[in-house]
Amino acid sequence: MNVMKKVVIALITVMCVFFSCSVYATNALSESTTGQLVQIKEKEMREIEDYNEAYGSEAYGFTAYMLNKVRIYSIPLCFVGIAVGAIWQYVIGIRKLDVHDRGFFLIISFVTILVICQVLPLVFAIVVKGFRN
Repeated sequence: MNVMKKVVIALITVMCVFFSCSVYATNALSESTTGQLVQIKEKEMREIEDYNEAYGSEAYGFTAYMLNKVRIYSIPLCFVGIAVGAIWQYVIGIRKLDVHDRGFFLIISFVTILVICQVLPLVFAIVVKGFRN
């Protein structure tokens, strides 16, 4: 019984030490994370200001900024969609024809979305800079 009490006390002490270390690490991490978030916000605000200056309008600048972000983030999303479609078409679709067709249409859809998302910022820039008064 005496040994059991010592083991329980030792475990409670170790747990208290771990929890205090994790709370300290969380506080230190949150301070550095807050600083990083402020830096990211300032960087994005400067980027929006650069777009506003380049396009001569706040609305056009923000639209160009958002189209650029869509262009950047569409690449991994569409590649994942194409991979899922290929798995459905070539792996699962070997035995099921409806899944094979669904995979084919998924691939075609994501390739189309990828092309649109990549070309749209270019078309916007040509129209706004080339044909605006």
